[in-house]
Amino acid sequence: MGSSPRRPDGWAKVTGTFAFSSDLSMPGMLWGATVRSPHPRARIVGIDVSGALALEGVRAALTHLDVPGAPCYGLELRDQPVLAATEVRYEGEPVAVVAADDPDLARRAAEAVLVTYAPLTPIVDAEAAARGEGEAVHAGRPNLLRHVPVRRGDPNVEAPVVVTGEYEVGMQDQAFLGPESGVAYPADDGGVDLHVATQWLHVDRDQIASCLGLEPERVRLTLAGVGGAFGGREDISMQIHACLLALRTGRPVKMVYRREESFRGHVHRHPARLWYEHGATRDGRLVYVRARIVLDGGAYASSSMAVAANAATLGVGPYRVPNVRMDSYVVYTNNPPCGAMRGFGAVQACFGYESQMDRLAHACGLDPVELRRRNAMTTGDLMPTGQVVEGPAPVAELLRMVAERPAAPRTTAFGASGGHTTRGEGVVRGVGYGVGIKNVCFSEGFDDFSTARVRLELRDGRPVVTVHTAAAEVGQGLVTVQGQIARSELGVPDVVVAPADTAVGSAGSSSASRQTYVTGGAVQAACQAVRRQVEATTGEPYDPTALPRLLARTGAVEETVRWHHRPTKGLDPQTGQGDAHVQFAFAAHRATVEVDVELGTVRVVEIVTAQDVGRAVHPQAILGQIHGGTVQGLGLALMEEIQVTDGGIRNPSFTDYLIPTIMDVPQMRVELLELADPHSPYGLRGVGEPPAISSAPAVVAAVRAATGVELSRVPIRPHDVVWGAGR
Repeated sequence: MGSSPRRPDGWAKVTGTFAFSSDLSMPGMLWGATVRSPHPRARIVGIDVSGALALEGVRAALTHLDVPGAPCYGLELRDQPVLAATEVRYEGEPVAVVAADDPDLARRAAEAVLVTYAPLTPIVDAEAAARGEGEAVHAGRPNLLRHVPVRRGDPNVEAPVVVTGEYEVGMQDQAFLGPESGVAYPADDGGVDLHVATQWLHVDRDQIASCLGLEPERVRLTLAGVGGAFGGREDISMQIHACLLALRTGRPVKMVYRREESFRGHVHRHPARLWYEHGATRDGRLVYVRARIVLDGGAYASSSMAVAANAATLGVGPYRVPNVRMDSYVVYTNNPPCGAMRGFGAVQACFGYESQMDRLAHACGLDPVELRRRNAMTTGDLMPTGQVVEGPAPVAELLRMVAERPAAPRTTAFGASGGHTTRGEGVVRGVGYGVGIKNVCFSEGFDDFSTARVRLELRDGRPVVTVHTAAAEVGQGLVTVQGQIARSELGVPDVVVAPADTAVGSAGSSSASRQTYVTGGAVQAACQAVRRQVEATTGEPYDPTALPRLLARTGAVEETVRWHHRPTKGLDPQTGQGDAHVQFAFAAHRATVEVDVELGTVRVVEIVTAQDVGRAVHPQAILGQIHGGTVQGLGLALMEEIQVTDGGIRNPSFTDYLIPTIMDVPQMRVELLELADPHSPYGLRGVGEPPAISSAPAVVAAVRAATGVELSRVPIRPHDVVWGAGR
């Protein structure tokens, strides 16, 4: 623990020999394709698959009539049809699936399915939906999915300094490079096996089994190579469709989304509108925060209700605020479905409250860092929900660490995202700060646990440890960490991490920065159980050097442990009070930018990050997480947005949806704090999400500082800078 061993999959990945889910193949394999709605909202008048079935080599064409079990699935609500029956609610909704001998034929067969639609006017205004206006996206259900109020202190308190702001966050995509893909094949017991790129094997299994009308044990999932996730693989995509086709044809079926289909086939980050009012004393001490957040959940619920809760409970930031009135809403619309993405509600809120803190600093005549320092949360403070922050909360220290770094050196040439260059005319420089808070693990009383099976045995005369969990390795390095823990606990150098599958108990989702905490805790506990069993057998303290003789005599030692973190509680529905979260994580950023005010282009020169990681289990991997999350925040600040007009996506490609490349990534300097959390395994703290939360506000603050333009929307567009600077 604390070292940085090589990833066991690292060499294969960098040399191109690693098998991702889209690389899988089986003898006799068919290819699946999906028929998708071109309308964001329409009645289905009729579906005719005869044209597809008439093509030679087409083996199946299925509609909603061919779904043998439950017609709908979903993470929080089972509201999303496997295949639309009477109505489509977003552009790209699946209506039918086909299987054919090759991928080109499968696509032609999908095009040959004739679907007759009666287009309807889509519901696209999230604010109107939050007010209860307009038609229902789902008949019999209100468009308001969830309202999370948080009330603390005096609702009518006043303050001498007041700043208000209205902010907007665009729809960001996870933009993982590996498309949705997998292979399903029928089993002898009448069930089905699926190799798939996902974030949560067991919740996938349960939804698939329900829709197939099968017992869960007859649906077996194995994690295939995952080419990025960031929340976008928590929801079902092609899993049920591939299984349906495999069971109908009796043959393996592979499905791989094309890039445009991927943009339409997975959830995105919730776009948001945020209204904030901050009141403070003249010396900058926060008196109250009042806020209203409206999140657009799109056509189906996904994890929207939890996202709304995070936005509400974390919506005032890592600051002491005695009086809070917060309202967070998430609604149905006919816009693309939204769900989990790195930061999960905290990203949207952070842009709002950090923009406000800069406005408040200006109103109070204070440096932005000093204003934040005066209000910085510390251990023992109360969250707006009344929860005590029990672990370390080094907000002021993180701010000091980024603020005291030497300034970024001046550049001699200016290059900006989008390829624009200049000799420096009209180029101004600015520095901005952001600090954020994020919960770790699932919240609000969710039964959050992970299961680990650890086996200690003799192979060729040497002790070997096998660790088996269902935890999804999505690029974050969990497969490495499991091995580190087993070596540390058992003192055995030879550790094998078995492929993740549903043959072992659930490990939950690879999301919420939780896997190192929860699966790490499970692996630690299982290893300790193995040690105790060895000690009970020998009657002596555990000694790794004595294992060869012991195991030769007794055979393998195996233990399976289901490990839970400390419990959480639900929020009071009227006041939002409650100990909803397991752990809090904090990060701070300082961004330095150069802006060409004539072209509206921005070059990020440097980003400095400081983050408390509790215990750096694998320092190099942590740096990778911080670099990656910071760059995703940079992307949200300057370029990444799913552009939606009347419910339709206008830019479903990497030609038009821009993500940062190596040319956009600045010098990044990272400082780590290791303040152990007394409640977590090894004192560690989840690290994956905080870098994506406060980096975008820091970049925007730097652009504001450079230009003097009040930028209230992300991503910043060139005309926002040019027109604003011209006023």
